[in-house]
Amino acid sequence: MPLTVPRPRSLAGQLFAVQAVLLAVVVAGYALFAHLHDQGQAEAAAGRQARAVASAVADSPSVLEAIRTDDPTARLQPYALRVTRDTGVDFVTVMDPDGIRWTHPDPGQIGRPFRGHTAPARDGRAFTETYTGTLGPSVRAVVPVEDDGRVVGLVSAGIRVEEISRLARAELTTLLRVAGAALLLGAVGTHVVNSRLRRHTHGMNADQLSRMHDYHQAALHAVREGLLMLDGRYRVALVNDGGRELLGLHADTVGTPVAELGLPAPLTDALLSPEPRTDEVHLTADRVLVVNTSPVSGGERRGTVVTLRDVTELQSLMGELDSERGFVQALRSQAHEAANRLHTVVSLIELGRPREAVEFATAELELAQALTDQVVAAVGEPVLAALLLGKTAQANEHGVELVVSPRGRLDDGLLPRTLPPRDLVTVLGNLIDNAVDAARGAPDPRVTVAAYTDTTPNGPAELVLRVSDTGPGVDPARTELLFRRGFSTKPSAPGGRGRGLGLALVRQAVRRHGGSLTVTSSDDGAHFEARLPLPAAEIPDGPDAPRDLDAPGGSAG
Repeated sequence: MPLTVPRPRSLAGQLFAVQAVLLAVVVAGYALFAHLHDQGQAEAAAGRQARAVASAVADSPSVLEAIRTDDPTARLQPYALRVTRDTGVDFVTVMDPDGIRWTHPDPGQIGRPFRGHTAPARDGRAFTETYTGTLGPSVRAVVPVEDDGRVVGLVSAGIRVEEISRLARAELTTLLRVAGAALLLGAVGTHVVNSRLRRHTHGMNADQLSRMHDYHQAALHAVREGLLMLDGRYRVALVNDGGRELLGLHADTVGTPVAELGLPAPLTDALLSPEPRTDEVHLTADRVLVVNTSPVSGGERRGTVVTLRDVTELQSLMGELDSERGFVQALRSQAHEAANRLHTVVSLIELGRPREAVEFATAELELAQALTDQVVAAVGEPVLAALLLGKTAQANEHGVELVVSPRGRLDDGLLPRTLPPRDLVTVLGNLIDNAVDAARGAPDPRVTVAAYTDTTPNGPAELVLRVSDTGPGVDPARTELLFRRGFSTKPSAPGGRGRGLGLALVRQAVRRHGGSLTVTSSDDGAHFEARLPLPAAEIPDGPDAPRDLDAPGGSAG
């Protein structure tokens, strides 16, 4: 017969057993404590009752008058029996100062000595004690009867301990019934709670839950993407290492509301949204993130699962790809124009007009060379020069004149190693694209670009990239919105996907390098200026030192 290994009890079952035993012990302990406490309380109450009755009898004027007679028993015995019956005590004994009884529930005990202590009462002090007398153990009080300060008698009233125990047992019976009801109710409640726990733990025991937690933690930290879990109140319930790195969070963010994490407003709104978000692009201080959110529901809202992917490098490559695509389109257009010009030259030669053919070809070469000389004269930095030449061709395709300011000089080798060419292309390329879009349709469609180094009043050196356009300008009330991801002034796609990301990327790149980005507007268009810090040693001295261009409100060039 195969050996059957018993399956470990589930966590809910173990908790039920522990809770049932604990509840039984607590209820039994409480019942015992309550019984002992009630017994003590009953004895204390009996002592107070006996003392009150004895004091009332001792202070009665009729008792004092009876003591003064020759036969106190004749008047005191009926009175004592009546008081005993009316007050619920077991006996009231009146005696002389020496303890000889004048009254007693048993008439045969009259005239005999009182069993108990009387010395404190003879000294004029009332007291209470537990003593075994003729009626058995009792809680009794002894009070002096005074006449003009002199003790002329003693009064003792008492309740038998047996009677006190009987009352306590009656209370114990009631207490045990209440305790039994509480135990039953607690068992039912524990069963209901553990049934719910069994559903939530899927009947697993502690070892299985522990292993699942270990696997969960290992998988959580092994995932390279960012993972953020929010509870039903939009507080951080869990975040893995990738999520902390991508969002710039501290290690103690669990329990912090999303609104207090210091994230950009659009990203915070996405995390707080009750609706799922799919592949939304959001910017943090130095990253471009793709965000997906999925609400967790099980009959009620339980929270949100958020995944984060870092596409900063991908976005930069896409920007470069867009620039290359624009260059290709410009070269294609130039090739088409070159073919037209070549056909013109060939046709002039075929018509026997070689001199006109040479003049036409020379003029075209001089125009192209003049454009190249203009850019190189202003910007010797090869990355910027190549970018400006390409953007000039692109702008020309859109009917916009791009002018490079000859004032100031940015020579090769001046850019710091901490400023990658990719970020430079991101900043200046997006600013030019934005300016070209703004200038299209203007009466004088023109974009002016200036790139130079400058020194701030405090001494540090800066690389200045200034782009101005002749478009409609910028509404000062909407200046901040320009740099928010998703915002666009184009009627065709207001705030749509794919729009409103360029300027947001510009500000992100500028801030990542510790620079500043400002925008101003005047009657002749908008003016964007990016300032990136440079080491002081990279500012040239002598006649080639840069000069400040036009005031920030006007066009450079």
